[in-house]
Formats: sequence, C-alpha cells, structure tokens
Amino acid sequence: MQFGLSRRTVDGVPTTTAADTATQVRVVFGRLRRRMREVAQADDLSASQLAVLIRLGKGEVGTASTFAAAEGVRPQSMAATIAVLDERGFVTRVADPDDGRRQLVVLTDAGRERAAGDREARAEWLATRLAALPDEDVATIQRAMDLLDEATAR
Repeated sequence: MQFGLSRRTVDGVPTTTAADTATQVRVVFGRLRRRMREVAQADDLSASQLAVLIRLGKGEVGTASTFAAAEGVRPQSMAATIAVLDERGFVTRVADPDDGRRQLVVLTDAGRERAAGDREARAEWLATRLAALPDEDVATIQRAMDLLDEATAR
C-alpha cells in the first residue's frame, strides 16, 4: 500500500514531511497491532483482557490501577477485566510485599501458557508475512526498524 498523504511538491516532485511520516508510522503500527491481536487466540478474550495478558506475559507486574493507567481506562473497568481473567484462571492477585494493602496481579501457569501461545502465534504470523516479501523489502523494513529504534531511544 502506498500512502499519499502529502500533496506538497518541490520542482514537481512530491515531498513527504516528518509529520506525514509520523502519521504513516502511527497508522501502520496501529493496523499491525490490531492484526496481531486478531491473530492471537483472542476469540474468547476481550481486547482489554488480551492487553492485560500480553502485558503480564512480558513480565509486567502491577495493580489494577497501574494497568488501568497503562491502558487508558478507568480503574473500575480494569478491575472488571482482571476479575474475568481471575475467574478464568489466567491471573491471581497477591499482596504487594511493599504495601500489604495493595494487590498485585500476576500470571498463573495457565496464564503464562496462554500468553506464550498467543505470542508464538503472533510471531509466526508476522514472520510468514515478512518471508513472503522480497529480500530487499525485508532489509528495508529492518533498516526502518533500526531507525525508529534510534529515533525513539532519545
């Protein structure tokens, strides 16, 4: 897919600004994120439930409030999300060793298995998509990823 965001020209040649490129990156990464969530075994989990499972699968530990802030939802909504994951046996709550009044959300063995399976499915889907591209396109994507990593590390 080609983006046609910029109508500016220099000597009749279309130009792209950093703002145009930022929009393109945001749109493509958003689409990629949605597709990756679709590929995971998300048919029985809501987007919010899957987001928490993914965060926990990456090693994040926190309270319902910290996950709510990270996902941009109300703490009450996140508490309901975590309650479903708890009922399904994917998470459990343990006392925070630093503050016994708070409860940390942690993955259970079933939650770890589910998160790992979803992660493997997403990685396989993306690797298959990339393998279908010409080698030079994959190299270009790798270079772009390196540049984005550098740009966001500052």
